[in-house]
Amino acid sequence: MQGLKFYPASHRYKLDGAWVPGVTTLIGKGLPKPALPYWAAKTVAEWVADQPDLAETLTRMGGRGPAVAFLKELPWQKRDEAAVRGTDVHALAERIVHGEEVEVPPHLAGHVQGYVDWLDSSGAEPILTERPVASRQWRYAGTFDLIATLDGATWLLDIKTSSGVYGSTALQLTAYGNAEFYLDDDGAEQPLPPVDRYGVLHVTEYGTTLHALPEHLNDDAWSDFRHVAWIGRRAKTIDSYLCEETSHE
Repeated sequence: MQGLKFYPASHRYKLDGAWVPGVTTLIGKGLPKPALPYWAAKTVAEWVADQPDLAETLTRMGGRGPAVAFLKELPWQKRDEAAVRGTDVHALAERIVHGEEVEVPPHLAGHVQGYVDWLDSSGAEPILTERPVASRQWRYAGTFDLIATLDGATWLLDIKTSSGVYGSTALQLTAYGNAEFYLDDDGAEQPLPPVDRYGVLHVTEYGTTLHALPEHLNDDAWSDFRHVAWIGRRAKTIDSYLCEETSHE
């Protein structure tokens, strides 16, 4: 066996020499996001409403085409900026949870302080952080943020810096928790510790809040992930249905 290999630059995984989809990729392909187009439209509408003179100048100077091209990219610029912030917070959080001293950029001071305060008040004790995991049975891989003990239970936790927390993250968490192994520092496969609880740490500039998955829903979320993953794997095939034009000659 060639084992699991993670390629950080592309955030892709190979398992025993073959590419396998990531957990978030499968969920993204298999579970509709009806709020996404409304968010994108709202982002553009807010920019135009907040800067009407600039919007008019943009159209007058560049013409309709360049103005449209600029405006339609605004939501994805905002998404990318949020992704960078999330990546930075994740990197700092991993060091903080292991007791390292870190230099915090001013624009992330609120996020980091809130996370530190939560760690101090909750008494959470880290077991593992930022480890690639995989399942040979279900053919997927991913990387979890944190496994820690909290109030006598073992929790698998995901750190989110987005504006909200969404129930679909429970599917992501249970997929990680039901993986068959993780990679240690030497790249060797190790069994995951049994996970009792799942939750999201919502890290914002105003503080950190734990959103827990009720324990009795663990199995439901895991079952739902497998259904969503099946659809995610079939998405490309489904898109190809009815693609041939039929002649009536």
